[in-house]
Amino acid sequence: MFDAILFDLDGTLVDTERLSLQSGAKAFADHGHPAVDDLLHRLIGIDQTTGADLIRAQCPGIDVISLEAAWQANFLALQTRHLPLKPGAADIVSALRHSHALAVVTSSRRDPAEARLVQAGLRQAFRLVVTRDDVSDPKPHPAPYLLAARTLGIDPARCLVFEDSEAGAKSAWTAGMTVVQVPDIVPPSGQFAHHIAASLTDGARWAGVWA
Repeated sequence: MFDAILFDLDGTLVDTERLSLQSGAKAFADHGHPAVDDLLHRLIGIDQTTGADLIRAQCPGIDVISLEAAWQANFLALQTRHLPLKPGAADIVSALRHSHALAVVTSSRRDPAEARLVQAGLRQAFRLVVTRDDVSDPKPHPAPYLLAARTLGIDPARCLVFEDSEAGAKSAWTAGMTVVQVPDIVPPSGQFAHHIAASLTDGARWAGVWA
């Protein structure tokens, strides 16, 4: 039924969203904005440029460049110590790489995305990595997923996608792909998912790609 399986990265394969929330909260507090939990949740799954606009709207006058630099430094310090995988990620990727074309489609920039995949020991399993640097219109626009399908030479209708965020699920849904949403931190609406799964392995079983 599926020729390609596409994965989001942060919050789907690697458990980085909690690290990002922790490091972001510290960066905001250090810049005079200690109560931004709602904003941090709204930034999940959003690319950096769109996120900067949201930050400026809620925190007028904040130095976004300085904030993002501090956030990134905090995040890298945490990630260097420990980069946990989501449950089932290693098993799913290891098994499916032999039967399907695998790709990562992420809102992260190229260098940090590649670095996380290498650190997690997953990079060699993926035929393709599509990042924010590869598209003019990031998630929730369908462009990242359409680019992945086109590069792989596979019909979007024959692509299975694993996502955690609403923005990512909408991107894959509007690209015409089958979407399994595995919620991470923010509860899903279900509007852009064909199936909501408790884990990657549960979603893979539903899709018929995992015994």
